[in-house]
Amino acid sequence: MMDGRRAPPVGWSPGGERTGRSSSAGSHDPRRDMNASKFHPAEGPGSTVRTVAVIPAYNESETIGPVVDRTRESVDRVVVVDDCSTDRTAEIARDHGATVIEHAINTGVGGAVRTGYRYAIHNGYDFVVQIDADGQHDPAYVPMLLSAAADCDMVIASRYLNESFGDYSALRRLGIRFFTGLVNRLGGVEVTDVTSGFRVYRVSTLESIMHRSDRHWAVEQTLQAAEAGLRIEEVSAEMPTRDTGESQFTLDTLVLYPARMADVILRVMVFR
Repeated sequence: MMDGRRAPPVGWSPGGERTGRSSSAGSHDPRRDMNASKFHPAEGPGSTVRTVAVIPAYNESETIGPVVDRTRESVDRVVVVDDCSTDRTAEIARDHGATVIEHAINTGVGGAVRTGYRYAIHNGYDFVVQIDADGQHDPAYVPMLLSAAADCDMVIASRYLNESFGDYSALRRLGIRFFTGLVNRLGGVEVTDVTSGFRVYRVSTLESIMHRSDRHWAVEQTLQAAEAGLRIEEVSAEMPTRDTGESQFTLDTLVLYPARMADVILRVMVFR
């Protein structure tokens, strides 16, 4: 089930300034509704529902501090999984109040978020928020995602329920549409942005959809959830292009898509 009517706030920078396009809902900004308090699914601030944010990070020392600060406003704990960074990412995250798990080797985003999921399961959290460390994902959306999670198992923040995908390269848009169309066809669902890494999960379902792929974890996981009949919802969230770093969608990765996707499909559709 999807809800494209949820209006996003204006864009943001890691320092907290408003940037980019204005909200389609005029002057409304969800941040005014939060009052910097913890917001829990269904029950509101102060409930016994426990929430944790997982932030995979690799060499994100320039942005990790503000991302942690703003995410902490809406969850009970922030866990940064430092994927063998060579800069001060782990140190800065700790200084800003995050619990930091450091990988001894670089595993990629898929391996980092899997470590975060294991933390959430082991420590008995009810919902896990996944958010990137580079500043593309505005933490102001977290309460809205958690609210949507009250009635479903997986919530995906979608760039394709607004116009923020328009600034992406043609190659990146092609990759997103390819993966999304494949999952919709094979899983019998109607999502718009299957590669989005800005998500909320009901922790009790994570064990059954734990991905094995470190490259295309989002595709594998969403397809598994669809196959298992889990409740999936999307909400609109603007995600402007990042100012630094490189996109995962390059010509080389696009050429390798068929072989990699064959592996993902076989793993989900045949061997599980």
